[in-house]
Amino acid sequence: MVEKITKEIQVQVGGVKLGAYLHIPEQAKGIVLFAHGSGSSRRSTRNQFVAKFLQDANIATLLMDLLTTDEEKIDLVTQELRFDIPFLSDRLLGATEW
Repeated sequence: MVEKITKEIQVQVGGVKLGAYLHIPEQAKGIVLFAHGSGSSRRSTRNQFVAKFLQDANIATLLMDLLTTDEEKIDLVTQELRFDIPFLSDRLLGATEW
């Protein structure tokens, strides 16, 4: 039996570390990845609520930010990274390889 895991982690993707919350129930049946770009984050109460619902159904969750803290600050001003689909896709793909 695998022990329940709940912790804040950093996911290494393409030379940067992205913040994430990982929750793995004891009897996990699968995992759902919540990917957050600009304007939302792994700390979103709405997404944490949905994640808790999945966790209660024995589904592991990984809530992660696709931008670093510094990138998020830049994007709040420029709004460029939130629309850079190839950039965000690479981050998401890297997370699935983690």
